Amino acid sequence: MTGSDSVIVRCPSCGTKNRIPASRLNQGPKCGKCQAALNAETLEGPAGPVVVTDANFEPEVLRSPLPVLLDCWAEWCGPCRMVGPIVEELAREWQGRIKVGKLNVDQNPGTAGRFQIRSIPTLLVFDRGQVADTIVGALPKAQIVQRMSPWL
Repeated sequence: MTGSDSVIVRCPSCGTKNRIPASRLNQGPKCGKCQAALNAETLEGPAGPVVVTDANFEPEVLRSPLPVLLDCWAEWCGPCRMVGPIVEELAREWQGRIKVGKLNVDQNPGTAGRFQIRSIPTLLVFDRGQVADTIVGALPKAQIVQRMSPWL
């Protein structure tokens, strides 16, 4: 949210960022550039990270109308446990602008192998279904936010 009165959302068709007043979210908002419908359910999104699995990877990540920050982690990984609370906080702060997901690499080896996750934590940034950036290691929140600035 960009305050209590509006949400900035990216159009699923053309990628344009649109500022939608919160009072109009349920009134069928449209993209200012291409006039595509902006789905209110998609705009709100979850209040925390989405659990991503091999089974739901394509709809949750590749077909997301929003850019996606995907935290690839494992339960036994100390640095992953350090990054986890940061990812949870960013998911709340970026609600409606960036979808944040968590992928347990031990439970989802297909997706982890597909993107050659060799070190964890790894944060993958997807934009329009393509990997746009890869962040490896336990970085502080400020550095993650800086790397994500092109999608905010």
